[in-house]
Amino acid sequence: MEFHLWVSLVVVCMLGALSPGPSLALVIKNTINGSGQQGYATAISHGIGVAIYAAACIAGLGILIVNSPILFSVLQYGGAAFLVYLGIKALLASKQPVTEETIETDINVNGWRDGFLIAFLNPKLAIFFIALFSQFIDANASLEQKIIMTSTVGLIDAVWYCLVTFTLTRGNIITKLKRNSHIVDKITGVVLISLAARVVLQ
Repeated sequence: MEFHLWVSLVVVCMLGALSPGPSLALVIKNTINGSGQQGYATAISHGIGVAIYAAACIAGLGILIVNSPILFSVLQYGGAAFLVYLGIKALLASKQPVTEETIETDINVNGWRDGFLIAFLNPKLAIFFIALFSQFIDANASLEQKIIMTSTVGLIDAVWYCLVTFTLTRGNIITKLKRNSHIVDKITGVVLISLAARVVLQ
C-alpha cells in the first residue's frame, strides 16, 4: 500500500474516531468506575470490534449486512437495546463512591464486553467502511494490504480511546470524577438512552 494512501486512511479514521458518540460516553463512564483499567479494557475491545467490522467489509460481508434489511435491523435494534441497557444501568447506579472491590468485580467483564458490543452492534460501521475502503482498495489488493488497512483502523480506534482514558486518569481528574461518579452516571445514562431513541426513531 502506497504511503500517501495509508496516511489518507489514517486521517479519515482519526476523524471518525474523534467524533463524539456512545463509545466515548461509555469509555468515560467505565474509566471512572474502573480506575483506568476498565477504561483501557473498553478502549481495546472497542478497537477489536471495529477491526472485525473492517475485516468483514473487506471480505465482502459488509455488503451483505447493508443489503440485508433484516440483518441490518437486527444489529441496529440490538445495538439500541444494548444502549438502553447500559443507560438504565447507569441511571440506577449507586451513589456510593467507587471502591476497589467494585473495580475487581467488574473489570474483567464489563470493560471487555461493553467495548466490543458497542462496536459490534453498530451496523453503520459497515456502511462507513464500505464507503471508506472503496477509495483505498481494489479487487486485486493483496492480503498484506488488507491486513494493513484492517490493523490501522482497529489500532487508531483503540489508541484514541486509550488516550481518553489516560487523560482522565492524570493528576486529580479521576479523583474528582469519582467523587461525583453518580452525576456522571446519570448524564451518561441520559445520553445513551437518547442515542438509542434516535436510532429507533430515525
